[in-house]
Amino acid sequence: MRRRVVAAAILAIAAGLLSPVIATPATARAAQVVRVDELSATRSAIFVDSPAMGRTIQVQVLHPPGGGSRPTYYLLDGLDPGATQSTWTNATDAEPFFQGKDVNVVLPMGGQASYYTDWAADDPRFGRYQWETFLTQELPPLIDANFSGNGVNAIGGLSMGGIAAFVLAVRHPDMYRAVAGYSACPDLTIAEGAVLFSIANRGGNPLNMWGGPTSPEWAAHNPAMLTEALRGKTLFLSTGTGIPGPHELEIKPQLPENIFFGGPIEFGVDACVTSFEQRLRSLNIPARVEHNPVGTHSWSYWQDTLHDSWPTIGPAIGA
Repeated sequence: MRRRVVAAAILAIAAGLLSPVIATPATARAAQVVRVDELSATRSAIFVDSPAMGRTIQVQVLHPPGGGSRPTYYLLDGLDPGATQSTWTNATDAEPFFQGKDVNVVLPMGGQASYYTDWAADDPRFGRYQWETFLTQELPPLIDANFSGNGVNAIGGLSMGGIAAFVLAVRHPDMYRAVAGYSACPDLTIAEGAVLFSIANRGGNPLNMWGGPTSPEWAAHNPAMLTEALRGKTLFLSTGTGIPGPHELEIKPQLPENIFFGGPIEFGVDACVTSFEQRLRSLNIPARVEHNPVGTHSWSYWQDTLHDSWPTIGPAIGA
């Protein structure tokens, strides 16, 4: 009940600030690469003219230095993605970790509080968000053509990006063989209030995404209601408990935030992951779920779980 009240309050505030502006359908022209910058022998920036988004989107790709076909891992960022590089490469060792592995790792830039989905309406704060169309229709053929992709894909992400990974997987089940969520709550019935708050907290109107909580679009994007679409895929989920762990012994500027904000957030995520795991088990859908006894909602733990997940995700796509 409290979650519903909070959600209603957020929506009331948002509705009083602005009204949705319905997004205009994109033209039929195809997305195209306008530039590729080779940042190193194993990292490139690709700039894509996206008709769906109405602008050029930068995507960085970690890739082997040589030729030969290979699978692709789409790795999504959190609520506040990096502007010039993914937070995965800025805050973790993802770049050196994937060196020597026969896989493309695709890191989209931008998309603050977007949930990497197609918004029903353009937003005065964020502009046009049509991330689902971009990630599932426009970008994959360009990645395969420019980086020797073989059409075998996995998708993963942390927090917001992990939610989005499961949403995209249930809506496009033929596209991904494996899905990973790092500190992510795939049950939108539980996460709804937090999702609405996170968008409003960053200046957006949550009504512009899928409408209000009674909109059928919420059910149409909810992995907890579309769980059958995950059958046959390799699934990985990880969460801490919010209790400070070894990384809270490290002296760093983010330490107070990790403890006082990241602790409670991770506690809530853990409850959601437990509920979603029970849903999977009730349907006899296997998944690897790691419930770490400690850990906050912070990057040091996501680096750890990225490493821990790869023996599950990599073999599933032949990497």
